[in-house]
Amino acid sequence: MTDRGTAFADPADVSTRLRAAGYLPDEAIATVAFLGDRLGKPVLVEGPAGVGKTELAKALATALGAELVRLQCYEGLDEAKALYEWNYQKQLLRIQAGAGRAWDETADDIFSREYLLTRPLLHAISSPTPTVLLVDEIDKVDFEFEALLLEVLSDFQVTVPELGTVSAVRRPYVVLTSNNTRELSEALKRRCLYLHMDYPDLEREREIVLARVPQVPAALADQLVRIVRSLRSLELRKPPAISETLDWAQALIELGYDAVDEGVARATLSVLLKHRGDLRTAGAHLTVPDRAAT
Repeated sequence: MTDRGTAFADPADVSTRLRAAGYLPDEAIATVAFLGDRLGKPVLVEGPAGVGKTELAKALATALGAELVRLQCYEGLDEAKALYEWNYQKQLLRIQAGAGRAWDETADDIFSREYLLTRPLLHAISSPTPTVLLVDEIDKVDFEFEALLLEVLSDFQVTVPELGTVSAVRRPYVVLTSNNTRELSEALKRRCLYLHMDYPDLEREREIVLARVPQVPAALADQLVRIVRSLRSLELRKPPAISETLDWAQALIELGYDAVDEGVARATLSVLLKHRGDLRTAGAHLTVPDRAAT
């Protein structure tokens, strides 16, 4: 089994290359990402929605010069959608075209790679080029599918009964994300490195805003991240994510504001909050820090 690609030299190298990819990691993220690469173990990233779990996998793919292969999990996801399925329509056409031939000859044809539709797990395992496999929102699938995934990630191989065992020639870098809506099995956790991601602290989120929306004045960035931070302390159905902080920064620039007062904040809260009850709660507790606050 060959290397995944351009490996990281150390956590500092991870940080440098992720920043070049537009992702600003903290020390814990850089360290776990390095160990995931060095030890060849999947990285399980848990945390609330919107803290940058999926973006981390995308940035790792860029940093490693690898293809991002994404398996989006959902309730009812089955083996056919995750591993492989046969192209039944193409097989049927082949059978019709081979009418009169011995079945053994036709079967050898229709159960060949030409008729196999690879899905994310098999694609990531069989790819000869570097890949980052993102298994997104693993907590949405049931324990039966989790067991299937565990089997695949243990040996990095898939058995296709008609073709045999397909083993990885280049082990993918695997990132699993979870919003922690259910407890994952201990068996899965044992095989992964664990990273908990929460909302960034004020300094890091301000740095993210200035990096991703560079036209935002520093004083405005300071104001808006402080307001977002105060909103996250409320009992909201959906606290604003980092992506919504960035959307708000961009919206304020588009509206021509270089500072936020109470009127501006109330007029644009719907960029941050997506539920009517959250808007009411925020409106009742909204405080706008002075732009000179540090």
